[in-house]
Amino acid sequence: MRLPELFRLDGKRALVTGAGRGLGARMAWALAEAGAHVTLIARSAGEIQQVCDGIVRKGGIATPAVLDITHAVNVAAFFAAQTPFNVLVNNAGTNRPAPLVDTPDGDIEAIFKLNVLAAFRMAREVAHGLIAAQQSGSIINVSSQMGHVGSPHRTVYCASKHALEGMTKALAWELGSHNIRVNSLCPTFIETPLTAPMLAKPEFREWVVGNIALHRVGREDEVAGPVVFLASDASSLMTGSALMIDGGWTAR
Repeated sequence: MRLPELFRLDGKRALVTGAGRGLGARMAWALAEAGAHVTLIARSAGEIQQVCDGIVRKGGIATPAVLDITHAVNVAAFFAAQTPFNVLVNNAGTNRPAPLVDTPDGDIEAIFKLNVLAAFRMAREVAHGLIAAQQSGSIINVSSQMGHVGSPHRTVYCASKHALEGMTKALAWELGSHNIRVNSLCPTFIETPLTAPMLAKPEFREWVVGNIALHRVGREDEVAGPVVFLASDASSLMTGSALMIDGGWTAR
């Protein structure tokens, strides 16, 4: 293959969770631009339909699927009606920053339910479909730089992302013999609707930028290349790895 062809995803079916906006929407766009048929999952019908419409207008193939991935029964029903997905981007996630002593049990449960349990469930279902069809695939767990370091007021979030990193490594070994690769994508703080309220605080933004070697916050488009790389044959020998797009945060 010529180098550009290694990054193509023509004929592949990709699934992106949390795809209604922010990083999920941008990654869905990137996969569609690389030729994949992308299914976008989110709880908001309006948001994913808007993203799908934009992709289709540009000549891509995109399908919306309204689904709460924290509901096991609904997830099982969704996959029962699907043919195998060659690419999974486990992007849906949440964070509720708070000091440890002020963190309620409800926040702990909500963060782990989406960031870890739902991600595990999605990976299990996608892997099941690929193994049954004897197809290769790529599972991409959207983790965080916080899956490799600690941070004040983010104990639960860090714990969930460290768990996701462990799951990535274990799944790489379990699924490697089936030619299913599993890697994590680890961004730093990116300008998104989720981070906007935090980054609007001057002191917080100063702390963030001060911990990034490039001295700036990331942009949504800066996840496009990395996700296509991990989804495509360009990364065919990579599994169990964490691809850092953190501006150097974890390089210290």
